[in-house]
Amino acid sequence: MGRVEGKVAFVTGAARGQGRSHAVRLAEEGADIIAVDICRDIESIKYSLSRPEDLEETARLVEKTGRRIVAEQGDVRDRAQLAAVLERGVAELGGHLDIVVAQAGIAGMKGEPPWQAWTDVIDTDLLGVINAVQASLPYLVDGASVIATGSTAALMDVSKVDQVGKDPGGVAYMVAKRLLSQYIHEFATHIAPRRIRANVVHPTNTNTNMLQSEPMYQSFRPDLEHPTRADAEPAFHVQQAIPVPWVEPADISNAVLFLASDESRFVTGTQLRVDAGGYLKWYDYHV
Repeated sequence: MGRVEGKVAFVTGAARGQGRSHAVRLAEEGADIIAVDICRDIESIKYSLSRPEDLEETARLVEKTGRRIVAEQGDVRDRAQLAAVLERGVAELGGHLDIVVAQAGIAGMKGEPPWQAWTDVIDTDLLGVINAVQASLPYLVDGASVIATGSTAALMDVSKVDQVGKDPGGVAYMVAKRLLSQYIHEFATHIAPRRIRANVVHPTNTNTNMLQSEPMYQSFRPDLEHPTRADAEPAFHVQQAIPVPWVEPADISNAVLFLASDESRFVTGTQLRVDAGGYLKWYDYHV
């Protein structure tokens, strides 16, 4: 038996990157999947987002495991869209929802116009998580697991900013990830009487399209006008204590699977770092 055999999982941002990895990993362990992704660009974001064929590939990979999938295009900024996808998916896959993986996210570094980038990142990374969780509430069974994707960026001390207001879209990413973490903490507290758990996974640099993009390269190598992957890769090491530039989506999926499974049935309200020791570089030990 798989570790999430017979469960139904709702995964946002499932067309590629971490979202695809989570959907496929959960399917490999026995879950049916409801997958959603925007599958188009957002104008203020300066790297390409997923496409319909990416979501089709996720569906193919899930079906290859022998599990079922309902995969639809949808924007996490629109709760009504998510509710409609969930209504159809839950009805088709057995009438219950056991796992929510609120994964969809964008990074707005160097976004233009700058305050539109701020708005789009907050609406996607913060409100998109809230929308996914709230839309799921009518279907969550007792014992369900809710998992949100945070970021090591949420844990960094950014109280002293050298150039205030220079890159609102980039700062919005940190703000959104920090606030979603607080939201999940409060949600976990008050949903616990139903034996529903809620946790946040905080990845460090992860080898996805978001990381491997010119805006991200520019963030790590601001000294260069058009840095390449080769230029940025040595700088990526600054985020981690273990000497690696990034981790892989599968490393995050392993944590998601643990939190989705009954192995973590008494784990709730945690901020689980999969950060190759990144947090250790920012803070002294404290309880």
